[in-house]
Amino acid sequence: MTRPVRFALAGFGAWGRFHASSIVAAPGAELVAIAAPTEGSRGEATKLHPQARIFADAREMIAQTDCDVVDIVTPSDTHRGLTEAALDAGRFVLLEKPMATSLDDCRAIAAAAARHGNRLAIGHEFRLSSQWGEIRRIIDAGTIGRPQYVLVELSRKPYRLGAAGWRYDPARVGSWVLEEPIHFFDLARWYLADSGDPDSLVALANSRDPSRPGLFDNFSALVHWPDGGYAIVSQTLAAFEHHQTVKVTGTKGAVWAGWSGALDRTTEPTFFLKVFDGETLTTPPIARASGEVFELREEIAACVRCVRDGAAPVASARDGLWSAGLCLLAEESIREGRPVTITGRLDPSMP
Repeated sequence: MTRPVRFALAGFGAWGRFHASSIVAAPGAELVAIAAPTEGSRGEATKLHPQARIFADAREMIAQTDCDVVDIVTPSDTHRGLTEAALDAGRFVLLEKPMATSLDDCRAIAAAAARHGNRLAIGHEFRLSSQWGEIRRIIDAGTIGRPQYVLVELSRKPYRLGAAGWRYDPARVGSWVLEEPIHFFDLARWYLADSGDPDSLVALANSRDPSRPGLFDNFSALVHWPDGGYAIVSQTLAAFEHHQTVKVTGTKGAVWAGWSGALDRTTEPTFFLKVFDGETLTTPPIARASGEVFELREEIAACVRCVRDGAAPVASARDGLWSAGLCLLAEESIREGRPVTITGRLDPSMP
């Protein structure tokens, strides 16, 4: 019998707990260790996952655990150090987005991944979605022609504080642009992949609380591609519940999809997908429930395939650099009040 792929989990906050339960439920995966920073979270980890060895320090876990995958679900400012340590230890790494909170750190992680055989997957689980991923398959089938325009928009309630309030601390979270809009930039790049890389963007943002500089309640960016294609990425955290819309129009037709839930991690969302091929409007069935809880399960299964079968990561280090980089350049546009150039600035070798 094939040995299970052994996962060591760094981080046991709200999302880390979903990672843990997804690993335990995944065929061919085994959760062998958890690093949790507080006594309370370690106690909870011990109770929920008694089979796993529990650590107070993630670096100690990486050094002392015989595992195949290190799954990093810690505050964003820790990502570079933990990823480099895990790659240096010869592990495959699943790294939650954002890759890091600065371009220098993103480039350093990408370089480390290259040195170690690109054994790094970035947590852009939307690519594995039965709903958002289906849009890419519709594009590949030529149903709507060549994509020319993408809109990804989110309206939701304010973010949770996170463990020790890290999500409201710019030194740790980086910014709220790096939270959910990073997924939307990744989807836009993925849907417009036939157009190459984008070349410029402009962004606007504001906040209800001026005491939180850089933590924007409302954010919008317009991203331009050299062939004239463009995408709009927009988010408000000053609303209610969780409602996401995606629209893609092409030279023949269009796609419109929506997802709604009382919470972002609900297991009972409502969702739809409509496709227009230029002549006929259809509502194709969606094979599995849509939502990040379900997509995380697919992400863990994909990591098992990467380790066991040598499959390529669904989202690579380059994808992680580009998605984080677009967020960081959007912040630059907001600060400077002008459009910014992308071309040549998101190469892993740039200083």
